[in-house]
Amino acid sequence: QVQLVESGGGLVQAGGSLRLSCAVSGRTFSGYNMGWFRQFPGKEREFVAAVSWRGGSPLYPDSVRGRFTISRDNAKNTVYLQMISLKPEDTAVYYCAADPVRLSKTVQDYRYWGQGTQVTVSS
Repeated sequence: QVQLVESGGGLVQAGGSLRLSCAVSGRTFSGYNMGWFRQFPGKEREFVAAVSWRGGSPLYPDSVRGRFTISRDNAKNTVYLQMISLKPEDTAVYYCAADPVRLSKTVQDYRYWGQGTQVTVSS
């Protein structure tokens, strides 16, 4: 069983920054591809970033590329999402996800999920 716990969410003004963390326990973290997704009220979860188990090949959608950076520290069993130049439209619940097989932009491809952390960007 793999457990993921997100932290670092909160309220920030537009143009500000936040760093989300996702601590992983239960299995060998270094073997998992990791992703970040977000969910707006009443909407499906959408892809934000992903990184391979090696730490390379980061993936981003156009909406966050250049503003968000995913990274991982395998020694700390943690994946991070650094967010800068935040906009009110980034307001959402952010989830981290893990999968031992796929590096993917698709929700259905991830086996394990955290409970989410709220990010609110005020204008």
